[in-house]
Amino acid sequence: MAAGGSVRARRFDAGRVCLDLVATEGAGGARGPGELLGGADRLARWLREVRLVPPDTELSAVDGEWVARFRELRSYVSVLMDTQLNGAAGPSDALDRLNALAAGPPPSPRAVRGADGSLVRTLSSAPDCAGLLAVVARDAVDLLTDPVARAALRRCQGETCHRLYLDTSRGRRRRWCSGGACGNRARVARHRRRSLEAPGGRAGSDSPGPPAGGGPETPAADRDPPAGEAPGAPAGGAPPTPA
Repeated sequence: MAAGGSVRARRFDAGRVCLDLVATEGAGGARGPGELLGGADRLARWLREVRLVPPDTELSAVDGEWVARFRELRSYVSVLMDTQLNGAAGPSDALDRLNALAAGPPPSPRAVRGADGSLVRTLSSAPDCAGLLAVVARDAVDLLTDPVARAALRRCQGETCHRLYLDTSRGRRRRWCSGGACGNRARVARHRRRSLEAPGGRAGSDSPGPPAGGGPETPAADRDPPAGEAPGAPAGGAPPTPA
């Protein structure tokens, strides 16, 4: 089950693989319903999508225990990123567990010749759960201990969205995980509020949204980079490759 381009286009790219894991907590970024790691098949697909393993890697060993362990790591990363954003020290047990998982040996990559003769990445042996957890945990440790990268950590300002991402936009003024989703909803809601406050404005579901072609200029602080779902290259470079 290779991760094709159409699947990758739908995946939210937070800019770091540890934040990608946190984003699986709920569909659309909302915590609670919409679990994206709802079973072994979904976890295997996610591992391929975020390139923790090459697309054609055999992942038949993925089972419910793997799912539980990745969700556990997700909870540690989530709470530590929360405390980072809030300027708090964070619970020591979560940090201890993150460090313990990061200490595991990650899978070893190899370069081999593909069918067309070009070099492609594969793994020296079948990946195990502990090794892949170590890759994600190390990425979280790198983010939390890198002053430049962690200064770019943001939480979406959408009313119902909790997604984390790295803000690599010019001026570091990005407000939403996606300008085309959360950003657009916020702009529509703001336009409706202004319409209701204006003389002759009226409430109701038929209140007009922003004009299709010539609405008021969006303030510069409210604009997002035209990156769609992907926030651009992470501050530390490309998503980590198991080493």
